[in-house]
Amino acid sequence: MEREWVTGGTAAVNGTGIEGLAGVCRSPAARVRAAGDGAAVVAVMGDCPAGEEELRAALPAVRAGRWAEPARWPGSYWVIAAGGRQQFVCGDLAGVRAVYYTPHGQGTAWASEPGLLGRPLVPDLLVSAARLAAGDQWPHRSPYERIRQVPGGFGLLLASRTPPQLVDVADIEPVEELRDGAERFGRALAGAVRHRVRAADEVVGADLSGGLDSSTAVMLAADAGVVHAVTYTDGYTSAEDMAFATRVAEHTGVRHTVATGGDEQLPFGFPTGQPTGAEPVLEAAMFAMDTAYLHPVRGLGLHLTGHGGDVVLDSSAACWVRLLQDGHHREAHRQVLAFARLRNTAPGPYWKAFKQAAALGRAGALERAAAALEHGPVHPEAAVGGWSWCRLGAGASWLTAEGRHQVAALLRQAAGDRQPQEADTFDQWAALRSVGASARGWAPYAEALGVRPVYPYLDNQVVRAAFAVPSLARRGLVSYKPLLRAALPGLPQWLTSRRSKGSFTAQRIAGLARHRHLLEELIASSPLTAGGLIDPAAVRAALAQAARGQNATVIADLHQLIVTCWWLTGQTAGREVTVC
Repeated sequence: MEREWVTGGTAAVNGTGIEGLAGVCRSPAARVRAAGDGAAVVAVMGDCPAGEEELRAALPAVRAGRWAEPARWPGSYWVIAAGGRQQFVCGDLAGVRAVYYTPHGQGTAWASEPGLLGRPLVPDLLVSAARLAAGDQWPHRSPYERIRQVPGGFGLLLASRTPPQLVDVADIEPVEELRDGAERFGRALAGAVRHRVRAADEVVGADLSGGLDSSTAVMLAADAGVVHAVTYTDGYTSAEDMAFATRVAEHTGVRHTVATGGDEQLPFGFPTGQPTGAEPVLEAAMFAMDTAYLHPVRGLGLHLTGHGGDVVLDSSAACWVRLLQDGHHREAHRQVLAFARLRNTAPGPYWKAFKQAAALGRAGALERAAAALEHGPVHPEAAVGGWSWCRLGAGASWLTAEGRHQVAALLRQAAGDRQPQEADTFDQWAALRSVGASARGWAPYAEALGVRPVYPYLDNQVVRAAFAVPSLARRGLVSYKPLLRAALPGLPQWLTSRRSKGSFTAQRIAGLARHRHLLEELIASSPLTAGGLIDPAAVRAALAQAARGQNATVIADLHQLIVTCWWLTGQTAGREVTVC
């Protein structure tokens, strides 16, 4: 299934409709609707239910330069608008529909894929190493040198002889309590699923892991059309997950196919012929598993997933840092201690970490992390408990001395970047952009597997409705994902009362053990190693421990390092670039 893409640059309007956007071109697969009136043009490309009437109603906003208004429709799409000598482009809030840009002649070129920008793609090794060490503190940086990325929640405004500007299009309308926003969220999520299933007008595929997010999507889809759900299982899969998946399929009456994997489907195998993609993505390590369980739904009009549900339905412990930032010390202490006891964690050090995060703020935390990198090796066991603006874990411990100093310099630069100062706001947008990047990065794999994934939890209006609800209200101590139960009271109680969540940790440990020697060679020959940024001996020791099941805390960092090394190695071999 061909992917959609769009590309353009600084240009003036010279007509009406999509042809009025001079210099813009798109893939034949792109679904486009446009409207124009004189010097104002607006077009949407992608998955958006807005019709001609809605587009025409947005033209006055375009003429007035109110660029956020055309981004308020439901769906996941690009907006391209022009009024006078200005051109505006943005993707969705999560960044699944990304926008990249770079200087081009006297203006700026932009595109939905880096390879469409007409310049050589040179991976930015330092940014790759920095993200491994400190998370993504650079949402405006792409994986490539001299190519920028528009962060989710922003659009790009261009005009001749004027530097590009980022325009905030988040447009969150906060409510005070869970009950105030639950109904709106329920309507948005149900509508996001219903629109896609009905628009497909055929059997649709759907993931059904047994977790709350995919199970809810399947139940909503089953009310709107015919669904073929698929589930993956193997000797390491949670029996509880499988039981819930089976029960959901029986409850809804959907067709249900279960794929049973073996050693060949374990992670980190990287089968011959697996696509590389434009950026590293964790799912690259799972391609053999995806190939096995998605085969029965190959060629269907779309494939529903629960991806992103954790971000919109739940919130992180950053909500307790926000309580401290707002001066609610007693309530923050009560909730942190209650959560620590539920997790059987010593409450004292846990509480201290939250107080430190609130006192430092983002800039202070990044300066502190930079100093730690400069003063010596970072040990993974020293990673901050609770929540942190910047976690230095195992990835930081694998940096060379030169790598530590270079990453420290990048962190100091990032400390001055414009970012939300409220811990929960900063964290929820970072999490949203992360799952958006994961969905975006999986596009070439989906194309190779013959499925067209859709992500209703990442729909623009679903995200807005979720983020309107206070993060503290979405962080349930008594119930898991309380927003889901409040928003969709018709869901079965046996589903919404589930508190556990499945994991692929056992599969990843087995995959590390099976492919250990090949992975050691991959890391030793990686451009990160050749560039003097990571120490392969340090990684080798961590890999050996994880493969024996002795150090599960480093598995997430190993996973990220491995897919990054594999991706970078593929980039050095060259890849086909599509040009318009």
